[in-house]
Amino acid sequence: MKSVHDLTYAQYHDKAQNYLNSQVHAKGDEFAKMTDVLTAHKYHHALDLGTGGGHVSYHIAPYVDKVVCYDVVDDMVALVLSECQSRQLNNVAGVVGKAEHLPFDDNTFDFIISRYSAHHWQDVQQALYEMRRVLTQDGKVIIVDILGHANPVINNFLQTIETIRDPSHVRNYHLSEWAFMSQTAGFSIDTVQKQRLPLDFDSWTARMNTPKSSVQTIRHLQSLAPDVVRRHYELSADGSFCSDVIYMALSK
Repeated sequence: MKSVHDLTYAQYHDKAQNYLNSQVHAKGDEFAKMTDVLTAHKYHHALDLGTGGGHVSYHIAPYVDKVVCYDVVDDMVALVLSECQSRQLNNVAGVVGKAEHLPFDDNTFDFIISRYSAHHWQDVQQALYEMRRVLTQDGKVIIVDILGHANPVINNFLQTIETIRDPSHVRNYHLSEWAFMSQTAGFSIDTVQKQRLPLDFDSWTARMNTPKSSVQTIRHLQSLAPDVVRRHYELSADGSFCSDVIYMALSK
């Protein structure tokens, strides 16, 4: 029986280098915001939850005593550790595991970041419970992810093309869903901001090695999209588009 985690592993185990090289993942307004939080609070032990290509770990390692890069895909963790050695970041350790079952003691980390990972998790609510459990009392959680939309027409378009591009996609949650799940897990919401993320269509599909037939299906759906979808995602003639991104800071 294949689980969502199995599907995620199958999709990503050979794509670590793609995500290391991705400029979309290497850059972003959220990095400056993370730095501001770290310098203001002087946190020491950080968890990069769903590390992917490791860009969060590379960015925050100089500001903390230790970072644990954590991912369900062992190839991702191995690549990040290798890259950290190349960059002489000697305070980064790696652990393989699921977001819903963190193999750490209570109150282990004072800074937890999940960036562009949660839309792959099998159970975001359970993962949030786990994040709160391993967070210290004065710690902070930062979530960065592609944002769904409350309008079903706009939302369904995004969920559909995401799944065609990458069958391990679960869901991009919208603002009210994130607020409900975070508060249900016992978090206080300190900050919620929206960002816009431009996505070049060819890079977006190439990064995932999306099959040609799936690329054609996405382009066909784009050609049929109603004006409300075209406007929201700023659809271009070449298929490129912009997505909303949530930046959310949580505390106990």
